[in-house]
Amino acid sequence: MPAHTVPAPRELLMNVLGFGDNTVDRFVDRGTDYPGGNCVNVAVYTRRLGLDAAYLGVFGDDGLGTALRAAVAAQGVTVDHSVVRPGATSVSTLHVRDGDRVFLGYDPGGPEVRRALPLTPALLSYAASFTLVHSSVYSGTEAVLPRLATAGPLISFDFSDEDEYRTPAYLDRVCPHVDLALLSCSHLDEAATRALLTEAVRRGAGMALATRGLDGAIAYDGRTTAAAPARVADPAAMSDTMGCGDAFLAGFAVSLLRGGWSRRASPAPEALERALHEGAQAAYRQCFVEAAFGFGWPTPAARAGGPGPSEPAPR
Repeated sequence: MPAHTVPAPRELLMNVLGFGDNTVDRFVDRGTDYPGGNCVNVAVYTRRLGLDAAYLGVFGDDGLGTALRAAVAAQGVTVDHSVVRPGATSVSTLHVRDGDRVFLGYDPGGPEVRRALPLTPALLSYAASFTLVHSSVYSGTEAVLPRLATAGPLISFDFSDEDEYRTPAYLDRVCPHVDLALLSCSHLDEAATRALLTEAVRRGAGMALATRGLDGAIAYDGRTTAAAPARVADPAAMSDTMGCGDAFLAGFAVSLLRGGWSRRASPAPEALERALHEGAQAAYRQCFVEAAFGFGWPTPAARAGGPGPSEPAPR
């Protein structure tokens, strides 16, 4: 069930690398598996916005991993430096309720597939060739972030919405090496959201972005706070909300990059506001795409049940 989206013309000199997780999103109500994962999604979305993009990570050698890798490559996202390891691909099981995707469980896949890809000197040089490298709490990349940041590219990092990734110890480990911290805050009120953004920047992040679902988004860079409302889709017309946060991040980051964002050039207040609106527009468009970016296939009968509700979903 492909999403028939034609990539925009490529813009050279600006490129984005998704470095870390991938997964299969299994929609039990549709009987369909889809490619996904935070770092995969951000790479695909930035490619659809016109930038060159690549994905660097580990694929399983099972049928799901093969289909997942092929689906990512079909989006025009380079996967040549990713590796294939023996083992099962992770599966997130979910269904759609009133337009929103609801996670039911998670099968983490094989241990070799879960093990993070080591950042060898060759891969570090490859990653350093990108304008922006995106990773996440699900990617096991925390230990290599200092080397990656020193190598030169801007770093964005998704902190998810889970409390374990918001402790002072975790923020202190990651924030000093991150230029853009994404925090999902739909469960927090505005005061708590602003306090979390301030904390992330105080602990070293160059900038922090909070997405708040229907309540819009807020960005803070230590000097300027900017906010923008969400663009709300009609639940009767939308497909699902899978990937909306990742799409927001991609739209926000691409807007900043096109405006000249770098470590030497912080975004002006008007650039932050523009990026928030472009992020909201990207998230709105994502509501009409099946799963993360379409390209689904029928769920294999042997695994149709997937993980049970008692197993926690990672996102």
